[in-house]
Amino acid sequence: MPQPSPDQFLGRHLSATEKPVSIIMGSESDWETMRHAAALLDELGIGYITLIISAHRTPDRLFAFAKGAKAAGAKIIIAGAGGAAHLPGMTAALTELPVLGVPIETKALHGQDSLYSIVQMPAGVPVGTLAIGKPGAINAALLAAAVLALADPAIEARLSAWRAAQTEAVAKRPSSED
Repeated sequence: MPQPSPDQFLGRHLSATEKPVSIIMGSESDWETMRHAAALLDELGIGYITLIISAHRTPDRLFAFAKGAKAAGAKIIIAGAGGAAHLPGMTAALTELPVLGVPIETKALHGQDSLYSIVQMPAGVPVGTLAIGKPGAINAALLAAAVLALADPAIEARLSAWRAAQTEAVAKRPSSED
């Protein structure tokens, strides 16, 4: 199913049970990392939207999204950004919703620039910062699910089952043991 454009998202009120998570990213290339958050949310049956919003190239889009996200039904924002990585922090400055930042791995500094930019927010503008790259995207989805599960028993049950399956998937002994 195609994702709504930012203008469609901003113009309609989504049900919190329908799409409580917004996954935003600074550029199309960030989808390679952020798709892992989307895949896990799909697996957990949690609705989301995905949008490309650049803090530097589309500041008006960022402002409109962040100011309207809560009224549109979002509960949590997962923001992936690389390089200067201002998207998570600027989003957090403009909304009261929790923002989870995922540093995108970059060629120049392997995501360390992104990590420092996201994690080193000034007091009063919190961004929950995750690991660089795919692990961070997956953990952002898990953290979003855990927060939503506090008020949604169905999500809590699915998350609990997912965690139990993860535990059961760990072998007790190495497969090559003699």
